[in-house]
Amino acid sequence: MTDTARPTSRDVARAAGVSQATVSLVLGGKWRGRVSERTADTVRAQARELGYRPNIAARNLRLGRTRTALLVVPSITNEYFARIYTGAARVAEENGFGVVLYPSPEGVGPARDPFGSAQAALDGIIASSMAADALAAIGEGGLPLVMLDADPAEPGAAATVNLAIADGMRQVARHVLALGHRPERVAHLAAGIDTWTFRVRAQALAEVLGTAPATEHSALDPEAARQATERLLARPGARPTMVVCDDDVLAVGACKALRRLGLRVPDDISVTGYDDFALATAIEPELTTVRLPAEAVGAGGMTALLDALAGRPATGAELPVHLVVRGSTAPPRDA
Repeated sequence: MTDTARPTSRDVARAAGVSQATVSLVLGGKWRGRVSERTADTVRAQARELGYRPNIAARNLRLGRTRTALLVVPSITNEYFARIYTGAARVAEENGFGVVLYPSPEGVGPARDPFGSAQAALDGIIASSMAADALAAIGEGGLPLVMLDADPAEPGAAATVNLAIADGMRQVARHVLALGHRPERVAHLAAGIDTWTFRVRAQALAEVLGTAPATEHSALDPEAARQATERLLARPGARPTMVVCDDDVLAVGACKALRRLGLRVPDDISVTGYDDFALATAIEPELTTVRLPAEAVGAGGMTALLDALAGRPATGAELPVHLVVRGSTAPPRDA
């Protein structure tokens, strides 16, 4: 092979010490159950080192597939969804697929089919439950669908890939009680979006506290969260000693409201978040929050879609989450 010649699958096979058929299986995403994971890793590594790129257009024409998945999310600026895309794109690349990222234009709500005919342009769809309404047009045509962070009892999806959302909120609530906060002095700053993931959080919080906490709903925006926190604190009765937030962005808004009111976190009121975004450690005090493995969610979603396309059982998964305790929570003063 000369310096300018384009590397072929034969070159990859020779470098990896395998047959061209094995290279085809691995780079075509059909190796599971036929080739060992170690051999697949070797083939992919040699393909990267040689700079090998399959002729996707010719292969797609031959197979009648686009080898393209659509990832539908409510936002491309939100760190959580950006990390989901990273995980999905990594698994897709390993299996010779591409991922088109498509945000719902209004964040949450209906969206037009961006392709005119999604069925002709795509092999399958991965979608966040927060952008489920965007599937009204895109989903027509019977494309395989994998839902992320969605009610597994809902029909229509080939698989669901979920985080252990309820367990995450239970960890928060148990931490709150262990610090000595009384259930009646705990407030909930809830996301103002009616989706399964946020309903589950509210249910789990009330379950562990033994009572439904005082709740204000807010858009996922720091300024809206600041205003919602001020409404919480303006309610009659004893002031909350703890504000549990559905999201780190809400927690940042809550902390801003408390500072404006001359209250200190956590000396006067403790605050928790959910997500463990980069901003959780950018504020002072650093935020106690639930860490979500977003890249694993994206990778799991793409893997489940590949399983569905290959006719394998696509059962999905529930991924564990864990509480990260930092400086924004402490025992109440009157404990």
